[in-house]
Parts: sequence; C-alpha cells; structure tokens
Amino acid sequence: MGRSHSKFLKCVPLQAGAIEALKGFSSKKKSSVDADKIAALTAWHRVDCRTREAFRRSFLPELVNGFEVNIRAFVSEAANEEVLVMYAQDPFHRLLLHGVCEFYNLVSTTESETKGTKVLKMTKIKKKKAGNNELPTITLCEFLKMAKDGFW
Repeated sequence: MGRSHSKFLKCVPLQAGAIEALKGFSSKKKSSVDADKIAALTAWHRVDCRTREAFRRSFLPELVNGFEVNIRAFVSEAANEEVLVMYAQDPFHRLLLHGVCEFYNLVSTTESETKGTKVLKMTKIKKKKAGNNELPTITLCEFLKMAKDGFW
C-alpha cells in the first residue's frame, strides 16, 4: 500500500504557482545566454540542413579555417571589394565552402573556368545587398568544436 501511495504522490500535477515559478526560472536562464552564442547559433541556422550534416560528419578544421580566414578578411577589411574568388576543386570541399558562406550570410556561386586544357571550379562570393555583414565573434570552427565538445 505504501508503495502505490508514493507513486500517486509523484504523479500529482504541479500547482499553478509552481508552474509560474518554473517559467520564470526558465526565462532568467534564457536571458543570461551569451549574445555571441546566440549570434553563432543564428548563423548556424542559415546553413543548409544537408551542409550542416556534412559539417557534423566530416568536419575538416584546417580546410574550414582556411576558408574562414579569407572570408572574414573579405567581410571586415575589403569594404571596396565586391567579389571574393576562391578555388576548390573537390565537390565536398566546395560544399563546405558554400556552408561557410551561408554561416557568414554571403552569396556564393560556383562556376567553371577553362584554363588551357584544364577546367577549374571557382566560387564567387559576394556580400548581400540588404543584409547584416557583421561578423559573429565565434567562428564556425569554434562553433563546431564547441558543439562537438557538448558546450551547446
């Protein structure tokens, strides 16, 4: 009898006051979230879902970091530059490059360029006309490492 009675007590619904207190606790916790993390998470959600999955499966930090260095410099330092051209011949590397561009809210298109007998793939990266070109403090590489380590 005592055993079933204790099960009953565990199933008693919370009273309205307790529910409101829990909601307030949840709001305080949410409001204390770091703005940099929110900006990085917002940027991450701009990345296409298939590309996000590719980052999760095969994150190539050296490659992605190289893309980021060039892209961050383009956004922050090259105010007069309209287009950044990057070359990535491997299709998977181009997918990651496009994902980095989405993270930084940039438009990217890949075109073929013939040089002699070789066909090269070049990715043209442009800033959006109407958009926020402010760089997140947390880079994509840092974000992915934090996510992998369970800090999100």
